[in-house]
Amino acid sequence: MIFTRRMLLQLLGAAGLGGQGFGAPAFAQERQFRHGSTLIEPLKYPEGFTQFAYVNKDAPKGGRVRLATLGSFDSINSFTLKGDSASTGVNELLMEQPLDEPPAEYGLIAESFWYPEDFSQVVFRLRPEARFHDGKPITPEDVIFSLDSLKANSTMYAGYYKDISKAEQTGEREVTFLFSVKGNRELPNISGQLPVIPKHWWLGKDAAGRQRNVAETTLEPVLGSGPYEIASIKPGQSYVLRRVADYWGKDLPLNVGQHNFDEVEVQFYQDRNVLLEAFKGDQFDIHFESSSKQWATAYDFPAVKDGRVIREDLPRKGVQGMQCWAPNIRRAKFQDVRVRQALNLAFDFEWSNTNLFYGLYERSRSYFNQSEFEATGLPTPEELALLEPLRDKIPPEVFTTEFKNPLNDTPQARRKNLREAQKLLAEAGWKGVQQGQKQVLKNDKGEALSIDFVLDSQAFERIALPYKEQLELLGISVNVRTVDAAQYERIQEAHDYDMIVASWGQSLSPGNEQRNFFGSEFANKKQSQNYVGIKNPAIDELIGKIILATDRKTLIAACRAMDRVLMWNHYVVPMWFKAVDWIAYWSRVRHPDNMPGYSPGYPDIWWFDAEAAAKLKKT
Repeated sequence: MIFTRRMLLQLLGAAGLGGQGFGAPAFAQERQFRHGSTLIEPLKYPEGFTQFAYVNKDAPKGGRVRLATLGSFDSINSFTLKGDSASTGVNELLMEQPLDEPPAEYGLIAESFWYPEDFSQVVFRLRPEARFHDGKPITPEDVIFSLDSLKANSTMYAGYYKDISKAEQTGEREVTFLFSVKGNRELPNISGQLPVIPKHWWLGKDAAGRQRNVAETTLEPVLGSGPYEIASIKPGQSYVLRRVADYWGKDLPLNVGQHNFDEVEVQFYQDRNVLLEAFKGDQFDIHFESSSKQWATAYDFPAVKDGRVIREDLPRKGVQGMQCWAPNIRRAKFQDVRVRQALNLAFDFEWSNTNLFYGLYERSRSYFNQSEFEATGLPTPEELALLEPLRDKIPPEVFTTEFKNPLNDTPQARRKNLREAQKLLAEAGWKGVQQGQKQVLKNDKGEALSIDFVLDSQAFERIALPYKEQLELLGISVNVRTVDAAQYERIQEAHDYDMIVASWGQSLSPGNEQRNFFGSEFANKKQSQNYVGIKNPAIDELIGKIILATDRKTLIAACRAMDRVLMWNHYVVPMWFKAVDWIAYWSRVRHPDNMPGYSPGYPDIWWFDAEAAAKLKKT
């Protein structure tokens, strides 16, 4: 997967054989270093390009932007599993991803890179001017330290970079990543997404003489290398970033028109409703709305009516991933596929979309909605070549039937689906037992079938409660509880729940991140994104096919094959998606007219409008 570089709320040398004194593997093919690379040819920006097409190169510098997010934090170190960390984005990456060409990357800390035709390694040449905020140059030693530290301390990076066996210095400004497998087309590119952290700082001591440790939490402002540095921290409440006047990369073509605010403040809130009211009260500047009800009903306040707050539907290109009710199949009651299928039959999306969502959503039908990776119809010959060897490990419907969600568009359809759900539950060993005035489902051990929904927002309560009514008609005991953002994060990381709302964002180049999403080895790892707890050898096999796809056609077939197997295993109850971003912002901040489409790019490509800010002060 290709991640954007500094999305603050999210919430990724010598020529020839190396410099004197350093060894490097010899290759028969000539090493031709390049300024950029893409997984979908051709590369959009040629060598010598002057700026990304979507930025405003004349955007003024200055002012402050205030952002907000849900949650809390007790650490500013985002490279450890410990604590609740805030990710400030002050550490630059080896390569930069443009927002209008997601599978591509261009040199940032690394001025150029090279990899052989067999994808067995990647070599980065570092820019001589690249340096940390204390003036020390960024070296191959820092890159090696960063890779080792992140793989050791981050579940996500451990999976993402599993196939990087080691990094070694092979020139004065050259570092080589050696891969444990060949043919992983994505690995050179995602290697470039490595955030480079300062070895000398993390191995040093703080002002009080205490030894720093990248594996531990800290509230000491970490040393970075990017366009912003940490100016102040209020634990659990906010932090402020200050633009670095002599940032080493400010004149690079890929930074033209970006990083325009003098200061970026990020505020933390525990409740979505409080956050929205804070936005209405002009406590922060840019708000992305996630609730269809709020977007349809809550933006009629005076500042919207008189134009001080601007509302926009920004079209969203690319793959729309899966958002869902995610049952925790680490727990025995969800391990039977018939139980999970029954849960989907009971979810009335059509009623919710009409009565709760104002018709603004489309139901998720794939883990890769609206993309060429979405499985439709019956398997193609290319998919069958991957699926046939797994026939005894996957549902037979994969070969015979296109997956479709149950439709609850009429009262008759709802009753039919509930009857089917009841039948499946009985087949799975859950029989109705009269208990007082109602029937409850129990198994042969006398255990009642119950589901505890854990939510992080009251906005989801209005969706969960009608779902609860449908499940209770089946005899399932349901409890719905909402916790604060920090508690929810801890529950999610520890996989301590029956059912949560989960989502997996996907890119135009699915790859190594699928292990963390659906791979068996990550089912029981803390902070993994395998929220369901999937341990399926067939899925593991297909993830491997995705990672080692030799070309685009093969990648598409592998993704579609995995999509079919995931959907027919009924691991989740699909929710919905939308192909726009709902955004509201105070008129003192602006964005380019030519937005990139794959990301709103805030705050990097936005800027402060001093004239509009002066008018706001007068109102």
